[in-house]
Amino acid sequence: MPRIQEICDMLEAFCPMHVVLDKTGHIKHAGPTLRKLMPDETVVGKRFLEVFELMRPRSVNTMAQLREVSGQRLRVRKRCAPQTILKGGLVNIETEEVPVINLSFGFSVMEGVRDYALTSADFAATDLTIEMLYLIEAKSAAMEASRKLNQRLQGAMIAAEEQAFTDTLTGLKNRRALDMILGRWLESGRPLVVAQMDLDYFKRVNDTFGHAAGDHVLQTVARILVEETREGDCVARIGGDEFVLLLSGALSDKKLAGFANRVISRIEKPIPFNADECKISTSLGFAPSATTAGLSAETLLVQADTALYDAKRRGRAQHRVYTPEMDLAVPPEKGDAPVAEQSDPPNYPGT
Repeated sequence: MPRIQEICDMLEAFCPMHVVLDKTGHIKHAGPTLRKLMPDETVVGKRFLEVFELMRPRSVNTMAQLREVSGQRLRVRKRCAPQTILKGGLVNIETEEVPVINLSFGFSVMEGVRDYALTSADFAATDLTIEMLYLIEAKSAAMEASRKLNQRLQGAMIAAEEQAFTDTLTGLKNRRALDMILGRWLESGRPLVVAQMDLDYFKRVNDTFGHAAGDHVLQTVARILVEETREGDCVARIGGDEFVLLLSGALSDKKLAGFANRVISRIEKPIPFNADECKISTSLGFAPSATTAGLSAETLLVQADTALYDAKRRGRAQHRVYTPEMDLAVPPEKGDAPVAEQSDPPNYPGT
């Protein structure tokens, strides 16, 4: 029969996390990987139950009791930090009257490799741990690559959605975004004011100074509208020189007048472009609604449009608040001023 030293030599190769105990329960021999788990202390010569806490079965407190659990699954925890949990089994070698315990990491193998800087040399040649670690690492790398790809795709989708709802020239909301936001407001039933606005004499800017000047004017107007509105409001360019504003809350005629006068006054100031000055004005039509219950987006937009062209009939550079009586008047054709008003715009006084 093999002697104890021969057993230890064999265990060194096949079970690098084993311990061989003597009759009193002291550790006579420990495998190389197990010794690596406790580099700051010498485990040989210490009692096994002093080095490890037996978590399962819990009733084991003596060497005699430890011998009795031969063939059962053991669950132990290191008493020194880090308190790694290991699993294992015990076999009694009756010829030598010594028990042998073989341990392994089990589910804690990832923590074990990390905490003790283990390599493939620390596991038995037949142990599938390394292959499992490679698979886990490959899976983690694949999941990380997938996560980054999903982030890029999500970012691209958000950017595409943002672009789909944004007027590329001015950075304002576009008609698609306006319809969506107005629809939400109508569903909520909260009070709001819809304002239609277009620029007076804008066509003359394009004809005189070119479309680059016209684009610059539109961008300047967009900035003014954003500065004059509140955070909860919506400013949209729906095409050409036409803008729609959604102003939240029930605003009085006095507040609407103050808002319109500020916007008109700022827009009437000459807008520098290269060596030239672009002179424009604007008109606004408001359609307020204390409640949006039963109203459609089309109704509010038509009412605001009717008020806008009532303002233009009255001389432009002013605003009007919708009243039902305005429906009786025939609105003029959209576009710049009638022929009699096609002269250069005057020097507008502040409103």
